[in-house]
Formats: sequence, structure tokens, C-alpha cells
Amino acid sequence: MKYLESYLQTITDRGNLQLAESIKKTVNDVAPAYLEKFSFCDHEIGLLFGNVQSGKTGQMFGIISAASDLGFPVFIILTTDNVVLQQQTIDRVRADLKGYCVCDEYDSEIFAQNCLMKPTIIVLKKNVNTLKQWSNILASTGFMKGNPLFIIDDEADAASLNTLINKNLKSSINKYLEEIKTKAACSIYLQVTGTPQSILLQTVASGWHPYFTYYFRPGIGYLGGDFFFPKDGLSPCIAITDTLENPLKSAIIHHLVASGQILTSNGKVCNCLIHPSVRKAVHTQFQIEVEKELEYCRQNIDDPAFILELKNVFERTYPQKFKRAAFEDMYTKIKELLTGGQIEVLVMNGSSAVTSDQYETGSNIVIGGNTLGRGVTFPGLQTIYYTRTAKKPQADTMWQHSRMFGYDRDEGLMRVFIDENLYKLFSDINATNNSIISQVERGLSNIKIYYPEGINPTRKNVLDNKKVGIISGGTNYYPFSPENNTIEELDKLLAPFNDTEDYYQVNLRLMIQILSHIISDADFRISSFVSIINSLLSEQPTAQGILIVRRNRNVAKGTGALLSPNDWKLGASIQDKIVLTVYKMTGEKGWKGRKLWVPNIKLPSNIVYYDVNDDDSED
Repeated sequence: MKYLESYLQTITDRGNLQLAESIKKTVNDVAPAYLEKFSFCDHEIGLLFGNVQSGKTGQMFGIISAASDLGFPVFIILTTDNVVLQQQTIDRVRADLKGYCVCDEYDSEIFAQNCLMKPTIIVLKKNVNTLKQWSNILASTGFMKGNPLFIIDDEADAASLNTLINKNLKSSINKYLEEIKTKAACSIYLQVTGTPQSILLQTVASGWHPYFTYYFRPGIGYLGGDFFFPKDGLSPCIAITDTLENPLKSAIIHHLVASGQILTSNGKVCNCLIHPSVRKAVHTQFQIEVEKELEYCRQNIDDPAFILELKNVFERTYPQKFKRAAFEDMYTKIKELLTGGQIEVLVMNGSSAVTSDQYETGSNIVIGGNTLGRGVTFPGLQTIYYTRTAKKPQADTMWQHSRMFGYDRDEGLMRVFIDENLYKLFSDINATNNSIISQVERGLSNIKIYYPEGINPTRKNVLDNKKVGIISGGTNYYPFSPENNTIEELDKLLAPFNDTEDYYQVNLRLMIQILSHIISDADFRISSFVSIINSLLSEQPTAQGILIVRRNRNVAKGTGALLSPNDWKLGASIQDKIVLTVYKMTGEKGWKGRKLWVPNIKLPSNIVYYDVNDDDSED
């Protein structure tokens, strides 16, 4: 049996031809480059990432199928520590993948009896006891001593990484994942996520930095970061709450209109999501406020002023996936929903037991905090109301809580109510996501992550404090003891630029050429600055910077930033571009009589670049 062929046929038979083509492309890119060249004697780690809620599971199954055709006999799929999610995953494995021995967490006997006659897929939660149990099972059967293991870690940036890295210890889940991996003769560990920040900031020495990274593009109809937070202008689906008199009322009225449109047009479900603070008391208060607003709508359903409010919202909504209902029909449906008590208000937090079937049909308003994160999918989500901003926001957590992304959203009915500050945060995170994608697609090995000041890429307890540093925009960086590997080449490169000009606008590739002739100690990591420049070029191939050239400088070694007051002021006045200043020293005052070029570089202001100082990964 050809496992990949069978899986693609299953997807095609369901009418998902575009998904089948997307999976086929991923497999055709990944399999020849990484699976077919696997040595069957090493432990390798890779990263598969795509946009949040863009169909990662289908891509994972495609890679499992291709690896099965290449002789991998055992696969472990890891889910977050959520019983419902683990069961959803195993149900989908059984429905989509044919010809496998599929094992639940308690199926150790089935695993042993199968004796690898059929390729085996084991679906496990990332739970300490579960992982410990299966580490023992894999060891006791002895199967893995002579066989490769393929691990697919869904949401690999959640729970898998070592949270005790800065205490020189291993967190329990990380320890047992390492055990499971190394007890096999060899392995491929495929990290899968929509938020790879923490993974890309792992060191090579940690064993969790990917050897290869592959990004798969979302399919047609997906609404993601660029739809909601475009680079230029404001998306028409965004409502800035700072400008609204009663944002909650506006959100509920929009939800009523969207529900009326969808349910009148034979749609199944329309959901509204309210995302307040993590505190349960706040959730309860919002529940009370939502019920009050719904009661107001119910009491005023026949009031001409209220009907006009509905009509104003109706006139700016144009569904793309549903037939646009006449206003009278939509109004009748809204009246039916309100007077019949058919709008469910659900609170999702640690104290409530809301299940997915409660918001799979009808018109629903869901209120919650952290439980709205990974793995929770809301079908027909058309209205979102954000009411909070974390004091120290983490990019990956914020993005995972963006339940607005997906395929079944109708762009003509979508509305996000959000304050200006939070909108800016999301826009900045989306810009960095696009930068990461550009770097991966260009094949850069040293991917650089950067955010505006005030946003952390991920939680700090999974980053090695000794290895992960920051390079701050707006700060002058220079080497204390530089060398030129060939001053003649530098003289030639810089010959067109004279000292009389304040500065020159140049292509960033010229800066890379200049830096390639500089040798420095660890205090000025040339490779880090080159990687940052490459990350900018991956987004904008013609990106420009500022070059300042000065000759015959008699500045003492170790004197501040080595810049004259005028040049320091000149560089500081340029905020939005990389500024590279190069001084040719006369060789006096501590330079041992050697003429040489000394660089000083300043990155765009108010940006923080994260730098992994891993000696084994130097470019």
C-alpha cells in the first residue's frame, strides 16, 4: 500500500482537492530534502510551521504518510495536555489514515501485539505520567533499539521546551521527551506550530533547535494576519473601540446582524467571542453586561431607533459565503433569536465545563480568558471583542489567542472590536511573523526575530539567559579590538565614498560586504548583524541603509563609541534605517601603528532584536 497515495485519495474523495494539492506540495518539498536523505543513525529535529488555524494537521498527516512509504514504522503524535484535544486527534487519525495500527494512551498491549507488522501511530498528551509510561513501554518491548522513531509534536512550543534551562535542570516533560527520542536507534522529531518564536530562539546545544524549517502557505479562503492587520491602512473589519460610545453594545448588534444573515441563509452557526482579562470575576461581570445588552435589544426590538441601528450595520455587511438576506428576513430572524431566548451566552474558564458542541450550532456569545488559546476552534466566528492588553505581552501567546483566524470565516461579515494600542501590538506581531516567513522561504539558517520595545517574543523561562541576548535599535555597537582581513579590499569598497558628504544612502548588501572584511571578538558579533541585515533584505530585497565614511581619524582605542560628537549626532538623527559608520584610523593612540577600518552600527530605533549566541551555529 502506498500510504501517501491512500491519504491524498481520502482527502480528494471528500471534495477537498485544494487541501490535497497543498499537502502534496508540502510532502514534495519536505520528503526529498529531509526524509529521503535521513541517515537512519542520527537524531534529527525539524520545524513545520504555518499560520494559526491554517490546517497543520492535514500537513502532519501527509508527512506521516510519506515517511511510512519510506520505511518509518513508529510514529508518536503529541498533543497539548488536553483530554478532548487528544481524543479529537486520535479520532481524526482513525478517520483519515488507513492501514495503521493506531494506539491510544492505554493501548500498550495493542502496540506490543502488532509487533510493527503495520506502521504504528501512538497519540499521546504531553502529560508527565503519560510520557513516563510510554518511555518505559518503548524500552521494554525492545522494538525501538533497531528502528527509527518519528515524533510529531503538535504545538511544539507549548510544554515541550525545557522550562528549567536557567537552573541547569530539565523540566519533567522535556526530560521524558528526550528519553523517548534517545531510546530509539534514531529519530526525526518534527516540531509543529503556528508560533515558532521560542523554538527558533533555542540554542543548537540544547538539542531543540531545528536542523531544518519548512513553512507551508495557507489555502484559498483563509483569513489570517494580513487580512486583519494589513501593512498599509486599516482593515475594513476592524472597529477601534476608543472611538465607540458603547463598544460592547456595538459588538452585540453586529453579532445579531451576522447571526441573522447566516442563519437566514441556511448557515449552521454564528459565534461571537469576548476576550476580557484572565480573572474569572471579570468574566462573570461581562456575562452580566452581555445579558443586560441582550435584554435591552429584546425590549426595544420594535423600536424604530433600534431597527435603524440594525439597518446601519446591515448596510455595511456583504457576506461572501452566504446569500445576502433581505433586511426584513434578517430582522425577522433576529427577532426570533431574541424573543425565543435562542442566543446562548457561554463562559469558558477553569470553573466552567463548556464543550464544543455547545457552540457548534445557532447563535452564541462566548466569554473567556486563557482557555481560548491553543487547540480551541470556534466555527463560524464572525465577531470578536478584545477588552484587555497584557502589561508585558508575549507575542506567541497573544497570537495563539487570536481565534479570529481560519477558513470558515466570512470576510464580508467579519468584525473585530479592539482598542488602538492592542491593534498596534497585533500589527507589530504580524509584521514579525511575515519577517520569519520571508527568512524561512529564502532559506536563511540563522533566522532573526525582532519586536518593538515592550513585546517579548515568548516566555523567558524557556530561553537560555547565557546564550540569548538582545540587540537594541537606536544603540551604537562597535568592536573593542577589530581587525581587517584585507584593508586593501575595504579601501576599494569604500573608495567611491568621500569624507565631505554627511552620509550616503546605500543598499544593505553593501553593508554586508563591508562587514565581511571586519574581524572581531565576541563583544561585536559580525554574524549577528549580518543575519539581522539579511532578515530585513528577506522582506525588502532593495532595502536601504545609511553609510557614513570618515578617514584619517586619530581616535584613541576604547574611547566610547569611537564617534565624533557631530557623527554621533548625525547617526542619532536617523531613526528608521540601519546606520553604518566606518572610521579609518591613523594607527596612533592604542592601535599599535596599524591603519585599519573600524565599524560602528546602529539599528532602527525602538526595535529589539533577539540574538542566539550559540558557538556551534556561527555563520
